Amino acid sequence: MKPLTATLRLQLHSDFTLDDAVPLVPYFARLGISHLYASPILTARAGSRHGYDVVDPTRVNPELGGEAALKRLVAVLRQHGMGLILDTVSNHMAVGGADNPWWQSLLAWGRRSPYAEFFDIQWHSSDPLLAGQLLLPFLGSDYGAALQNGEIPLTFEAPQGRFEVAHHEHRFPICPLDYGRILDQAEDPRLQALAAHFSALGEADDPLAAALSLQHELARLAAAGADLQAALGAFDSRTEAGFKRLHLLLERQTYRLASWRTAADDINWRRFFDINELGGLRVERAVVFEATHAKLFELIERGLVDGLRIDHIDGLADPRRYCRNLRRRVDRLLARRPLDAALAHFPIYVEKILGTDEHLHRDWLTDGTTGYEFMNQVSLLQHDPAGEGPLGELWNSVSERPEFAEEVRTARHLVLNASLAGDCESVAQALLQVARDDLMTRDLTLGAIRRALQALVEHYPVYRTYINACGRPAEDEAFFQQALAGARQSLGEADWPLLEQLERWLGGQPWRRLPPGRPRKHLRHACVRFQQLTAPSAAKAVEDTAFYRSARLLSRNDVGFDAERFSAAPAWFHNEAQRRLRDFPDNL
Repeated sequence: MKPLTATLRLQLHSDFTLDDAVPLVPYFARLGISHLYASPILTARAGSRHGYDVVDPTRVNPELGGEAALKRLVAVLRQHGMGLILDTVSNHMAVGGADNPWWQSLLAWGRRSPYAEFFDIQWHSSDPLLAGQLLLPFLGSDYGAALQNGEIPLTFEAPQGRFEVAHHEHRFPICPLDYGRILDQAEDPRLQALAAHFSALGEADDPLAAALSLQHELARLAAAGADLQAALGAFDSRTEAGFKRLHLLLERQTYRLASWRTAADDINWRRFFDINELGGLRVERAVVFEATHAKLFELIERGLVDGLRIDHIDGLADPRRYCRNLRRRVDRLLARRPLDAALAHFPIYVEKILGTDEHLHRDWLTDGTTGYEFMNQVSLLQHDPAGEGPLGELWNSVSERPEFAEEVRTARHLVLNASLAGDCESVAQALLQVARDDLMTRDLTLGAIRRALQALVEHYPVYRTYINACGRPAEDEAFFQQALAGARQSLGEADWPLLEQLERWLGGQPWRRLPPGRPRKHLRHACVRFQQLTAPSAAKAVEDTAFYRSARLLSRNDVGFDAERFSAAPAWFHNEAQRRLRDFPDNL
């Protein structure tokens, strides 16, 4: 196989499948491409145009041609000495709808589900309406109105013997432990007899297995003509009695249905940025890591994948640990690959946006980033510094917008109090718990913590830092101190001591120095949540907001670009190239 010298991106979907790429391979080879660089190929939501909304990571997407098509593409690549780098999504899966079996199991069984710990959920809440429940902000209107208007009807999926609540494309399963309450309303004696068995499920040694058997029996009875209409009619929420019955049934579920508008303030599970249809995974857990990567590891071992690109690495709880674990697992697979797919080294790239003067940590054991910073460097080289003054004057003459740095700070303030308000609040609550664990800090109030936290995040100069059990790495210290200095300028002097406390909690006081127990657990949780807040707040503030408000020069408003900087000299560009050659020679 050729060494990696040039990649070509393939965006796969139902109208451009793996088989559609096969006849193009000879042309790509003539161009000098060494590796194709494919969008995610594991099973995504039906009709997905991008593949990042994975619903089943255990199969190659049948809409792309499935595993057979992948083998055909790789066979042609091998004929031309070429390889395949695969984009993969470790941070999240598609949720909502009805097509993610792991998510549907979680909704049906809550913490009894084998997938309960797969998703990044905060089960404990001070809000009594969310205690032990998962907020599902998928309704098009307020819950009460949707219930009253019959927009969330109880339905029966006959082939599976399954009761669900439906709302547009969404299906919210009813826990089988509650099927007895539904079947008690049936007029058919066979269904009433089955109701007693469902009601006794809680006493079974394996409720999930027992429930599946009973659901098969319910499906059989329905196919044999057992009438469920009376039972379903009793839960028609357009009637007074049905309204009460369906509401009480839903109150017993492990989730709480709510308007989509509640997500920004009350969300109690991690999403991809503020997208309700993409739920965060706890890939830091070994069982989740193995389950979500099993098919990838199989494809690597079989010689069908020759490199990985990790999407949204900053969403993970511990990117360093994840990358190092991935490197170890992949390296062990290389010796088992077929001879025609032998590799001395398997490249791993991370999608990472680097801030000004920020560099990828070398101890992650990756081969570099996907190249945003390289595009920024080339762009700076291409711009004539003589244009900065005239363009700046022109922009100031037609706009009353502030300088770009202030534009970003204002945008961060906006998103922290709007689309990411719930995420910000969860970090504040986590820090409050840390404060309560120590007599010396237990008088700190939630309001004060909120103020200091927001000021710190608003001035963060990078997407995130990488606090670990040993504290903040030396590479990150300058960025944290820069944020701290900015926060002091924004806050009154009375809040400065709290900023000093945040400096200690957020990496200045390594949690490994604390004795095992709740304080260490609380501090680690707060640090992780803080880091998972700064990255999406940066993306929403810079890419999604400030770039649309500042237009001195649009060619400098791109993902991963330092828009405050207009141009750079060739000598600077060469220094960056030398650094890349030294640290990450295979960086994309």
